[in-house]
Amino acid sequence: MVGKYMEEKLKELKLELDKIGKMNSALELIYWDMQTKMPKKAIEQRSGIIEHISGEIFNMTTSDKIGEILEYFSGNIEELSDKDQAIIKYAKKNYEQTKRIPDKRYREFIVASAISEGAWEEAKEKKDFEIFKPYLKKMIDFQREFAEYYGYKEEKYDALLDRYEEGFTVNELDRVFSELKDGIFKILKKIEKSGKIVNKDFFIGNFSKEEQEKFSLFVLNKMGYDFEKGRLDESMHPFTIGFGNKDVRITTNYDNPDFTNALFSCIHEGGHGIYDQNIPDELQNTGLDTGLSMSIHESQSRFYENIIGRSEEFWEYFFPYAKYQFKEFENISFKEFYEGINKVSSSLIRTEADELTYSIHIIIRYEIEKELISGELDVDNVKEEWNKKYKEYLGVEPKDDSEGILQDVHWSDGSFGYFPSYALGNLYGAQMLNAMEKDYKELYNDLKVGELSYIKKWLNENVHKYGAIYSPKELIKRISGEELNPIYFLEYLNKKYSRIYKF
Repeated sequence: MVGKYMEEKLKELKLELDKIGKMNSALELIYWDMQTKMPKKAIEQRSGIIEHISGEIFNMTTSDKIGEILEYFSGNIEELSDKDQAIIKYAKKNYEQTKRIPDKRYREFIVASAISEGAWEEAKEKKDFEIFKPYLKKMIDFQREFAEYYGYKEEKYDALLDRYEEGFTVNELDRVFSELKDGIFKILKKIEKSGKIVNKDFFIGNFSKEEQEKFSLFVLNKMGYDFEKGRLDESMHPFTIGFGNKDVRITTNYDNPDFTNALFSCIHEGGHGIYDQNIPDELQNTGLDTGLSMSIHESQSRFYENIIGRSEEFWEYFFPYAKYQFKEFENISFKEFYEGINKVSSSLIRTEADELTYSIHIIIRYEIEKELISGELDVDNVKEEWNKKYKEYLGVEPKDDSEGILQDVHWSDGSFGYFPSYALGNLYGAQMLNAMEKDYKELYNDLKVGELSYIKKWLNENVHKYGAIYSPKELIKRISGEELNPIYFLEYLNKKYSRIYKF
């Protein structure tokens, strides 16, 4: 039984975390506006606002009051619920890591990252990496410095990785990604030997923004994304952002002649959005009101985007609607359409990559990130290394920096350690599918008639409702009875593409 004094201390901690959570929501709202509505010339003024609010959050997070409360909980807390133990663990980790960063350096980083993101946008638009290079160097220097504050045992990159994937290390990722990479290359060789040609040229056309948006909204509604708790907007780089479970917003980009680009980014971000909308009220503003890691968040978005959204059964229902709405598909058969959205071809752009080669894009970024943080690779040579790896792994070379080193926004705000989450999300998603198929015998029959409500319910009961209470390793074991295993994703890929490419 929890004592009265402990209950009071827990209440005090939750009150402080609630204040921090609300301030973070305000900051996120400013970020959303910056990405969707803000005039370009406002970047420096907006950076000042971000610096001030971030500084206030920093002070609140490292306050003496929180420190004193956490000191009280430094003893035995096993009598508390899993949720309350997780709240204390989250607050303690956040307090200790943030406390180690000098206030001045934290503020300087916040301003630098906002300006860096603006420089990335300019560089991408002008297709010139040289514009962004000094800002990237500054972000890398910050992350190297912060890694020392966070602390690590072996690799400096471990400290950054832990912020997105608690418990994972370079040694573990190297093993998992080596198995994943080898498995994907084996399937690619089988596809090459099959000799089958799959066409997807019909996806390139003059698809109007209005028609794309209309179809995307239709799909999002069927998925269960709640528009009374969210909205769909446009941004250069699609993203999801939430200010609590009652206000979760997603964005996409329609400025692409490929029909699949905006649609699948909507399905992807919709997966993120459904996750955040389903996190319980009781976890709001506790630090646990989010996905328990970026990989688990990505498992949800990529589950909807690929495992569901690129399945044959899904399009048995949605293809007639697509054919009715878009004249470009008037003479396209269902078989051509389904195979087209699953065509395997080495590409340059991560967000447009097919389901099979996507993880290779992530592994390339992971390998480069490790070397940048360790100092084995410097910024002057990073573009050359990027192009070299794309040629070696995927056999393609970018014609300009926009489709090469500048294609992702992540490094501009210092998000080193984030990219591995995408590939890990693929692995977690496939392992969850294996468990879902055992529980939900009518999965594929329901998909054929556009019934996606049970999928959402299953994910909510097994993933969403826990927020960030458990670690990724604990969650996947609760769901599947075993630790993360790449074999499920590789078996899923082999089964799917052997049917399409007849090997």
